Amino acid sequence: MRATNEPTTPLKKIDRCADLPHRPRVLLGKMGLDGHDRGVKLIARALRDSGIHVIYSGLWQTPRSLAIGARDEDADVLACSMMSNSHLVLVPRLVNASAELGRSDMAIDVGGIIPQEDVQTMLDSGVRKIFHTGTSMDELVETVRSAVKPRVAQYEGNAALARSISLATEGRVPAEAPRRRPSTVIGMTGSPGAGKSTLVAQIAAESVQRGEKLAVVAYDPMSPITGGALLGDRLRVDFGRVDESVFYRSLAIAGEDYEALPEILDLIGGAGFDRVIVETVGAGQNETKIRECVDRTAVVVVPGMGDSIQMDKAGILEIADCFVVNKSDYEGLERLRRELKDACGGRPIVETVATEGRGTETLLDTLFG
Repeated sequence: MRATNEPTTPLKKIDRCADLPHRPRVLLGKMGLDGHDRGVKLIARALRDSGIHVIYSGLWQTPRSLAIGARDEDADVLACSMMSNSHLVLVPRLVNASAELGRSDMAIDVGGIIPQEDVQTMLDSGVRKIFHTGTSMDELVETVRSAVKPRVAQYEGNAALARSISLATEGRVPAEAPRRRPSTVIGMTGSPGAGKSTLVAQIAAESVQRGEKLAVVAYDPMSPITGGALLGDRLRVDFGRVDESVFYRSLAIAGEDYEALPEILDLIGGAGFDRVIVETVGAGQNETKIRECVDRTAVVVVPGMGDSIQMDKAGILEIADCFVVNKSDYEGLERLRRELKDACGGRPIVETVATEGRGTETLLDTLFG
């Protein structure tokens, strides 16, 4: 008998997508009130381990927030899970929202507990495929693969920006795409678990509250084995709140390969965004190339990160134009505060508790003031 904590259909970690025109991009999310995500996380890992770039947008999504995410991420597939018996209401709204946002061609797949008598109704509404419980991981991978087609520049508005960014990662941006360097580009870096994504989400919410637009480019690591990636940073942003005032794009990266980033930033500026945050992968001491692409660099640290010798080592702390002490309610704040003041040479230090929104206003003023 299989243990209850064992994946139902484990897959060997190999690249199953090297033969495609580009790495598949699939956005996973859950609409409605279902609060369980173990199953979708297992699917996300299996897809990643097959060479697919998976954007996980989290629980309690609305049709519009999922459609915005899939459009801005230039996903090949928008895949949502439904477990709350609201599929006949929410799924047609998802299809309509995708069309209204400029991506009527988006492949939309739905999984979960879907009664057989409702399947045809959902297919007629524009859903590509329905998955029932018990679907194998191999079938899921093959369905994602089947949605991949060569990219062409064919959209308008933010959909056009999203596609141009995808083309930029392939080194073939269309000449007619507008370009302009944004007024201010902030690089946000720091060690894994420092809370960078939550900070970015709070900055986004505060920016929108002030009536300002913001673009975010968030990097996550690419598997050196399969080329797949799990891109999960956007799930901390409440797109039901910020809507289209925030353009958020997740990208996979190998090491510090920022070759396409200058072009991407020019495209974002050309689309009308003057303020941009580039969130790096959780960084080590010697990962500093982001400084070459941005105007200012914010380094996020947390209490308990190490002794004072770490402050004096060359590397990531050295590139900071601003220090952000996140999780400042943790034990060890006073010690970190003293050590930073000794090491920072007068550079700004902002203390935050991102999960509570504390310090967000000061941080936003410091970064973009």
